[in-house]
Amino acid sequence: MIRFILSFLGTVFSFFTAGAIMVAIGVGAIFWMYGRDLPSYEALANYTPKTISRVYSGEGRIMDEFARERRLYTPPSEIPDLVKFAFISAEDKNFYIHRGYDLRGMAAAALQAARGGRLRGASTITQQVMKNFLLDGSRKVERKIKELILATRIEKTLSKDQILALYLNEIDLGLRSFGVTAAAQTYFNKTLAELAPEEAAFLAIHPKAPYSYNPVKNYDEALERRNFVLREMRQNAYLTEAEYVIARDAPLLSVQNGDFPSFRASLPPRDYFTDEIRRQLSRNFGADEFFTGGLAIRATMDPELQQEAALALRTRLEDIDRNWGIWRGSGKTIAPELLTEEQSWRDALADSDIARDIPGWRAAVVLSIGKTSARVGIEGVDEDGDGNWIAAKDVTWARKERDDGSLAAKAKKAGDLVEVGDIVHVRAITSDSDGSFVRWSLRQVPKVQGGFLAMDVQTGRILAMQGGFSYQYSVFNRVTQATRQPGSSFKPFVYASALDSGFSPATIIVDAPIEVDTPQGVWRPKNASSKFYGPTPLRTGIERSRNLMTIRLAQEIGMDTVARYAEKFGVYEDMGRYLANALGAEETTLFKMVAAYAMFANGGERVEPTLVDRVQDRWGSTVYRHDQRQCVDCEYASLDEGFAPRVLSNRERMMDAITAYQLTSMMQGVVQRGTAAGRVNLDVPVAGKTGTTNSGKDAWFIGFTSNIVAGCYIGFDQPQPMRGASGGGFCGPVFNQFMQVATAKFGGGQFQVPPGGRFINIDRFTGARLPDDASGESVVAEYFRNGEEPMFGMMFDGGFAMGANLPLFTDGDLLGESPRDSDGAVVKVPGNASFGSVSSGGLY
Repeated sequence: MIRFILSFLGTVFSFFTAGAIMVAIGVGAIFWMYGRDLPSYEALANYTPKTISRVYSGEGRIMDEFARERRLYTPPSEIPDLVKFAFISAEDKNFYIHRGYDLRGMAAAALQAARGGRLRGASTITQQVMKNFLLDGSRKVERKIKELILATRIEKTLSKDQILALYLNEIDLGLRSFGVTAAAQTYFNKTLAELAPEEAAFLAIHPKAPYSYNPVKNYDEALERRNFVLREMRQNAYLTEAEYVIARDAPLLSVQNGDFPSFRASLPPRDYFTDEIRRQLSRNFGADEFFTGGLAIRATMDPELQQEAALALRTRLEDIDRNWGIWRGSGKTIAPELLTEEQSWRDALADSDIARDIPGWRAAVVLSIGKTSARVGIEGVDEDGDGNWIAAKDVTWARKERDDGSLAAKAKKAGDLVEVGDIVHVRAITSDSDGSFVRWSLRQVPKVQGGFLAMDVQTGRILAMQGGFSYQYSVFNRVTQATRQPGSSFKPFVYASALDSGFSPATIIVDAPIEVDTPQGVWRPKNASSKFYGPTPLRTGIERSRNLMTIRLAQEIGMDTVARYAEKFGVYEDMGRYLANALGAEETTLFKMVAAYAMFANGGERVEPTLVDRVQDRWGSTVYRHDQRQCVDCEYASLDEGFAPRVLSNRERMMDAITAYQLTSMMQGVVQRGTAAGRVNLDVPVAGKTGTTNSGKDAWFIGFTSNIVAGCYIGFDQPQPMRGASGGGFCGPVFNQFMQVATAKFGGGQFQVPPGGRFINIDRFTGARLPDDASGESVVAEYFRNGEEPMFGMMFDGGFAMGANLPLFTDGDLLGESPRDSDGAVVKVPGNASFGSVSSGGLY
């Protein structure tokens, strides 16, 4: 019997032993089979997560940030223990003692499932790291086996804190915030070190369901789950009883509930400048690197000048719009049933898509129409007993544009312009004497748009850029993206190529009618005044923006020469060799034009325009630096008195320095007595050129001092005539307002006279040489190259025969004599070239 029992037990033992061996072999085979082709976990040691790229101003302030996943990486040593303990308590209480997998946790999960409970995962934090980084998120046995294998391997490679840091930097914690650092900023506008226990516990509730515990929509559920994590922290001895009670009883405060200011609200609204940085760096570095590489980008923008540029352009665009007197409104409305309750119309107004980046302007909705005025509800302004009203006297400037495009009669009361439910902009009018509130004024975003750009002439650093009236209204950047005819603002390139071809500011060019045969018919360009002025010095041609002189000059030196010059300066890539293009008929951008003018201002050296001074990668290494100049003496601790550090530049020379100075001197005349006279008034020397295309479709002014170049463009996005348009009248005030501030900050001096020449007094009306002691309104000191003598009496007509009978330009006034052809017959002055048939080019 005993032998039988022993034999039976031996058989049972052998059976179980064999079974155990077979199970072990089977498990081993499974692990061997699934462990063969697993992804490499060694890359996790060099973890480079997708992180936010940030744009900083020159003062180091954050201007904007770009990311696909809003994540701020924090190394293991900088993550506070409180945050670690909160997540360990919520997700893996045995994290610091297991070897990558938790047998007790898996057994508990299996037991719960066997009892009919909810099937839950038993993954450790290490396993979740493997799933998030190296595997997919499928709920399959195969994936769990791979997860276990990788977890055991990574535990032998990385420390516990390194594994935990991977987890805490990678996980999605809701509201598009990835990682604990970004989440702390999103929910509490705090750093990790500033978090209280209840705040750390709130973050720890999100890993399993990041979008199920919104602190506003799911307040009760979030509070309950937060308190559960706090209990776990207490049970795990991470909190004292007193700390636990205080944290448990604390309300759930968050940015979303309005308890803390939003970090995003502390940033300036996105504008044309930072959006253009995004566009350019995405092209240069690649979109993936820009949006996920954690780049630190130092922008060239001067915040004070950027603010002034936006103000100057907006002020002028609004002035033009209000002078035209047409009311279009925003085109957006709120349903009448939502206007009965204050909270309902406030919610609807808050949800409306209307620009909110215009300083001083507020979104509003028309609540009711009175006999002469209209009551409005204003965003961010409390309702009082009397309400907020638009008075009748505030609308008399405009006529309403009807749906068919016709105009109603001039408004006499508010109801003539607005209707109940209309969403509008309003601005508070204040007293000039004491700043007290006077009334609310109705506003609208102008239909006419424009752009403004300012740049350092020596470095190409863009100091300010405003691509339209409002970025939130239209993200289209009219500085870099709008290609328009520059009109007469292109003429300096014609004159520069002539000066480099042997002409001088005193060279005489015939101003007389021209006929050019084209495939579309005979092109008969004319001056803006529709009159002709006979033989005229080159200087007067650019000061008064003479079209016919410019065409004859371009014909004389050859359009191929002009085109090569414009291409060399970056205005065009492949300019058409047509005479009309000498008048700025071919389209380009304000960005390219201002960059080219900078080379006039700095004496003819190449500058590369840039929005960015420097770009650093996530590790702090500089991967791009714009300024390549060398500072020879910067290594010394001090220099002798009266000496400044020497800065060497190897920039390419684009034009002769004397040519650059001659052209600058002539363009100073444009401001002093030419087409910009009276529009630009600065305390420092300034040069520039206006540009206006046929029918006033485009208005330009680009000007510069010794250190800053700035340009303005104004026009409709869909080209159409602008009533009363001129480059000096429309854009001159924008340039002047901006440069008043810029020169007060950065100053300005005389334009540097290059060596190799001398000044000779010239009569600016006739081009005749005058004595050295000559003075008077007609005297101008022109700079000539050494060995070059002005040749009085020689005229150039570009090969066109007309105009030989005209006298010299003598007094700057319009000539009354009608032009005659070579047979003595009076020439009839034709009309403008039609737009679309023959390129219209510039007027003045």
